Amino acid sequence: MNEHEWLAARFEADRPRLRAVAYRMLGSPAEADDAVQETWLRASRSDAAAVRNMSGWLTTIVARVSLNMLQSRQSRREELVDVPGTDGSPRMDTPVDPEREALLSESVGTAMLLILDTLTPAERLAFVLHDMFAVPFEEIAPIVDRTPAAARQLASRARRRFQRQGIAPGAPGAGPQGEPAQGEGADTYQARKADLIRAFLTASRDGDFEALLSVLAPDIVLRCDPTVVRMGAARGRNAVAEIRGSDAVARAFAKLSWDPLPALIDGSAGLAYAPDGVPRAVYRFGVAGGLITGIDVRADLTGLDVVLR
Repeated sequence: MNEHEWLAARFEADRPRLRAVAYRMLGSPAEADDAVQETWLRASRSDAAAVRNMSGWLTTIVARVSLNMLQSRQSRREELVDVPGTDGSPRMDTPVDPEREALLSESVGTAMLLILDTLTPAERLAFVLHDMFAVPFEEIAPIVDRTPAAARQLASRARRRFQRQGIAPGAPGAGPQGEPAQGEGADTYQARKADLIRAFLTASRDGDFEALLSVLAPDIVLRCDPTVVRMGAARGRNAVAEIRGSDAVARAFAKLSWDPLPALIDGSAGLAYAPDGVPRAVYRFGVAGGLITGIDVRADLTGLDVVLR
């Protein structure tokens, strides 16, 4: 495999993540595809051999491309304001697949997209990269031509916009099991939670990165107990006690070869690793706002009531 073929293979592996970044930046499937294509063109013309963090490098490129597209879109809107017969919105000549557009909008959330559209390009980039993809402000700063402290302020202003509208981009604060919404019965909540877990499991098995992101809160926390960490190390896996952020958690579960069973764990919907029908480890899910906010993986089942379903 030559260098170009190697780069193409790496790019394809990162394509779902790059498209997810671009879509959350641009809010349009067609424009997201254009941004990813432009990212490939720029990457293929660069010297990638010296790049140590390929995923981070590609994310930086797609972020810059998306930022340029946002700034260009804003300029077009300003030019169209005084033109008779226009409503200030740029005309989209690119054919749109309504079904695909609807699915993507649903995965991110219509309310979130509407608020993202009110942000400045720099605020949107800082918020999307940091809060949704856990990119450090030190890496965001040069993209928006700011200091890390100023980049942090951009994301903070964007976050306050969500808070003023009463919308949390990822419902934080749920405990390991979560709680029913106000006025929601326990049975309804458990059924909704089980549906969300099934969607998570399907996306994980299929390696569908965007589908995984659509069910994970941006600030999700994955925690493993010491027994799980030891079991992973014994099998040669890089097991860690905690992973934060939807991007990192989605990476951990994408294309994971596993076959857990639906289970009730202390009466709440979850998953269990149960070879020969004997539970060895459980996955407990926190759910709030229609998203998974936490996953606790436990192999020490002392004191837990586990019922396979």
